[in-house]
Amino acid sequence: MRKEYRTIKEVVGPLMLVENVEGVKYNELVEIVQADGGIRSGRVLEINGDKALVQLFESSQGLRLTDSKARFLGKSIELAVSPDMLGRIFDGMGRPIDGGPALIAEKHLDINGDPMNPTARDYPSEFIQTGVSAIDGLNTLVRGQKLPVFSGSGLPHANLAAQIARQAKVLGSDEKFAVVFAAVGITFEEADFFISDFRKTGAIERTVTFINLANDPAVERNATPRMAITAAEYLAYDLGMHVLVIITDITNYAEALREISAARKEVPGRRGYPGYMYTDLATMYERAGRIIGKQGSITMIPILSMPEDDVTHPIPDLTGYITEGQIILSRNLHRKGITPPIDVLPSLSRLKDKGIGAGKTREDHADTMNQLFAAYSRGKDAKELAVILGDAALSDMDKLYAKFADAFEEQYVSQGYYTNRSIEETLDLGWKLLSILPKSELKRIKEKYIEKYYPED
Repeated sequence: MRKEYRTIKEVVGPLMLVENVEGVKYNELVEIVQADGGIRSGRVLEINGDKALVQLFESSQGLRLTDSKARFLGKSIELAVSPDMLGRIFDGMGRPIDGGPALIAEKHLDINGDPMNPTARDYPSEFIQTGVSAIDGLNTLVRGQKLPVFSGSGLPHANLAAQIARQAKVLGSDEKFAVVFAAVGITFEEADFFISDFRKTGAIERTVTFINLANDPAVERNATPRMAITAAEYLAYDLGMHVLVIITDITNYAEALREISAARKEVPGRRGYPGYMYTDLATMYERAGRIIGKQGSITMIPILSMPEDDVTHPIPDLTGYITEGQIILSRNLHRKGITPPIDVLPSLSRLKDKGIGAGKTREDHADTMNQLFAAYSRGKDAKELAVILGDAALSDMDKLYAKFADAFEEQYVSQGYYTNRSIEETLDLGWKLLSILPKSELKRIKEKYIEKYYPED
């Protein structure tokens, strides 16, 4: 039943106070009906006794309180879902913006979702191939994992996001795979880049895209990631698909959260962000995973740009606590022309050991991964020593490691944004680079793998 009230008392920016309300719920949708028949939308942000604080989805400019009424709809923000979502482009509130027909909904789902029972979670253990060697070979993505990308302002995380969305797949011919891509608070040029890239490469056919532009209201920015995750839950658990959710940029989402918190005059936490930001981010991230007895899965790659490249900033800091690792983009590698500029040493996938090995990738994967990490680390140390003391201070072995580090960056990490490597190609390239070093240095690899895979020519 829709309840209407003519008791709007105050409007401050995007916030409106409605008094003498009954039975109103948190997050409930509201329509503000004006005398000329115009309607503006909002949602309930806070309830205190018989007072409801409503947040408008659009500007309050020109709104006349004396002849406007608030209509409470008795439901929260919902997303219309259907198998026909694939290949479609929506705005941040789930409305089609691709010029196609309206979606005939199979059902409407609350975008806040239902909490997942921890005992119903299945452990992530299956490999997802992104086609990017620095991820597949060294920081492997596993089905059901949350693996964020930490970037910096001006670094090409958009190119990497588009590449992963385009190339990612689960190995196995009978697996249904889809990508849900949410762009949060981006410019029109960036939105155009993603849409044209997906259309040009054909990736759009298996992708559900949500686009929220920088000039859209902050409240819509808060809804967009949840729209994407709700669509992913429908595809995964109703249609049995394996879904990869890519959200860029979480920093824009957190800024909108701070803006709304400031409008509510809440006591700010670290750097002005609300104290509940950890909980708020967790309510999104923790919707990824696998459920026992369900065919589908949701894997999530949230992308965030770290303000001032500061990994201790609240947004990457809290994200790191909730998720299972991080992929870090390096400004130094970007200056060198390495694409994508993934810094493999501080990057980490905490579940990588569960998704690699015989029957998943290849038997030699774990050993070669450990050896590549160790050799690259020693090679970087040797290069730093050479900068301070000169090449003459390096032993012959140190020079080999320095040579390995350069080749590793130029051939293994740097592959461009349109090279799609299979896991076999990535592993074989790793062996080719390790052959720069003598066999006696490969102390982390079992002898049987060296005999089988070490290139002799």
